[in-house]
Amino acid sequence: MNTKYIDLINQTFDFPQEEFKVDKGQLHFHDIDLMQLTKQYGAPLKFTYLPQISNNINKAKMWFENAMQKHNYKGNYNYCYCTKSSHFKHVLDEALKNNIHIETSSAFDIDIVERLKEAGKITDETFVISNGFKRAQYVTNIARLINNGHKNAIPIIDNYEEIDLLSQEIKGKFNVGIRIASEEEPKFEFYTSRLGIGYKNIVPFYKNQIANNKKVELKMLHFFINTGIRDNAYYWNELLKCLKVYTNLKKICPTLNSLNIGGGFPIKNSLAFEFDYEYMIDEIINQIQLTCDEEEVDVPNIFTEFGSFTVGESGGAIYEVLYQKQQNDREKWNMINSSFITTLPDTWAINKRFILLPINRWQDSYERILLGGLTCDSDDYYNSEQHMNAIYMPKYNKEKPLYIGFFNTGAYQETIGGFGGLQHCLIPSPKHILINRDAEGNLTTEVFSEQQKSEDLLKILGYGTNQNTSKPVEELVEEINTK
Repeated sequence: MNTKYIDLINQTFDFPQEEFKVDKGQLHFHDIDLMQLTKQYGAPLKFTYLPQISNNINKAKMWFENAMQKHNYKGNYNYCYCTKSSHFKHVLDEALKNNIHIETSSAFDIDIVERLKEAGKITDETFVISNGFKRAQYVTNIARLINNGHKNAIPIIDNYEEIDLLSQEIKGKFNVGIRIASEEEPKFEFYTSRLGIGYKNIVPFYKNQIANNKKVELKMLHFFINTGIRDNAYYWNELLKCLKVYTNLKKICPTLNSLNIGGGFPIKNSLAFEFDYEYMIDEIINQIQLTCDEEEVDVPNIFTEFGSFTVGESGGAIYEVLYQKQQNDREKWNMINSSFITTLPDTWAINKRFILLPINRWQDSYERILLGGLTCDSDDYYNSEQHMNAIYMPKYNKEKPLYIGFFNTGAYQETIGGFGGLQHCLIPSPKHILINRDAEGNLTTEVFSEQQKSEDLLKILGYGTNQNTSKPVEELVEEINTK
C-alpha cells in the first residue's frame, strides 16, 4: 500500500524536482540538507540561499538574449532589481554581481544606492530607475544623486508636478521617464492605476512640459500592470495599448529610446507550478518588434524590473510542530513554534501560497491537518496549500518531532513583517541564516541575525533594560540543566 508521505507526493506531482529531492526520508533544497541545518541552528529558522538570486537573474538575461537574437531585435536589454522586494545588503551584493541595474521606490532607497556606490558595487553607468509618488525628500535625494554625477539616474514621472519639483533642485539637464497609468484588470475595485499618467494624457503632457523644456529629455516610457506578466487577454491588450503610446510618442520625441515593461514575473508557489517564461519573453519581444516595424520607428531598449523573481525563490522558513490539537471530529490543528502573521505575513494579508513540505519523516504515513500559529489571533493559520485547500503532513507523533518548511519566501516577508521590530503578540523574529557556496562549490553558512530577545522588544516599547528581563528559552534550559 502507498501510505507514506513520499508516496502521496510522488503520485500527485512530478517529483523530485530541480531544487527538491528526498534522501533517507529527509528533504534537501538545492542539495542543502535541511534537517542538518535545523539541528545546527534550531527552529524556527529563516534562511536565504544566495546563489539562487544569481541563478534567476542569469536565466532571465539568457531568455531575453535568445529572443532578441531570434527576432533580430536591435535594442539592448537591461535587468533592474526592485529593491523594495528585499533591501538587505546581502541580497543587493549578490544581485549586483551580475551586471544589473536598480529600481527605487522611496527616498531612503537613494541612500542605499549611494552606499552601494561608495562600496564600489555600482557606478555612474548603473541605471537607477526611480518610481513612486515623489515627496520632498525623495525629490531631494534624486537631485543629489544626479547633481553628484550619476547621469544614468532616470526619475519616472508619476504626476504632473514632478517635472517642476525636480527642475528646481537638479542642476543642469536631466533625463526622465513617464509611467503609464494602466487600466486594471476587470475584477479590481477601481478602473485605472493610481500610479502614472493616463494613456490619452501622455502625449499632451510631453508637448506641454517636456518638448520645449531645454533642461529635460524624455528617455523612457514605463509600463507596468498590477497582476504582472501573464499570458492572458488582459495583459496582451494593455501591452499593445502601451506600444501604441510609445510609437506615437517616438514620432515626436527623438530622444525617447527605452521601454520599461516593469516586472511581475510569477515565481513557483507549488510543486505543480507551470509558467513558460521563454514563450512570454519571446512573444513580448515579437510584439514590440512587429508594432515598431508597422509604425516605422526604431525599437526601444528594453528594461525590466524584477523583484520577487529575483529574490523570492532564494528564501525559506523552517518551523517545528509543537503539538496537535483535535478540535472536532474532522479538524486536527498542528501548532507551529512561531506565527504566520509575523514571519510569513503575505499568507495572512493576501492569502499568498508558498510551497509547503515536511523537512523530515517522509517515510511515515500521513494525515490531513490544519496549521496554526502561536498568536491568539484567529487569523494566524495556514490552510491554502496546493492539495485542494487541505494540507497533508506526516502523522503527528510527540515522540518523533516533525519539522516543516515553507519555500520561495524571499520577497517582501521581512519588510512587511517589520524586520527587527515589534511583532504581533510579541512573538520574536526567528534566527536568519545566509547560505552560500565558496569557489569550490561547498556550502557555507553564517548567522545574519539571531532570534529576537525579550529585551529587544521591551526597549522598543519604552521599558528600557531591566535585570529581571526574561532570558531566551535556550539560556534558561541551559541554567536548569547545569543546576
